[in-house]
Amino acid sequence: MPALLLSAFVPPGSIADFADHLVVHDLPGLPDDRRAETVAFAGRRIAHLPSPMKVGVTAVAALVAILGKVVGGARLAALLARHPVPLFGEYVRLVRSLIYAYVWDTWPHTDPTGRPLGGDGGDERP
Repeated sequence: MPALLLSAFVPPGSIADFADHLVVHDLPGLPDDRRAETVAFAGRRIAHLPSPMKVGVTAVAALVAILGKVVGGARLAALLARHPVPLFGEYVRLVRSLIYAYVWDTWPHTDPTGRPLGGDGGDERP
């Protein structure tokens, strides 16, 4: 129940917004359709976290959303990606791990910038 109450205070899409900014920062070559699919995956996984963990993640996501409105989402994602701040760094690590796992599991022929390798646009799911 606390996760449900706390999620009422988090702006809709704030986790997806942060994940999108983080994907753009970490994988600038990832095509838009793949980026959208990756962000949706991260959002789904975070939405299904166990309640105690979801409370903490939701609280940090709310703070990140507020800070993102003040300094800009892209700027905040870049700052947190480069400088691991306690607590916020764990949030970045969670989102980043979901992003990287999904990209390289779904499209193994992707270069480190996110650009598909090969002449056919990269791998599709097996």
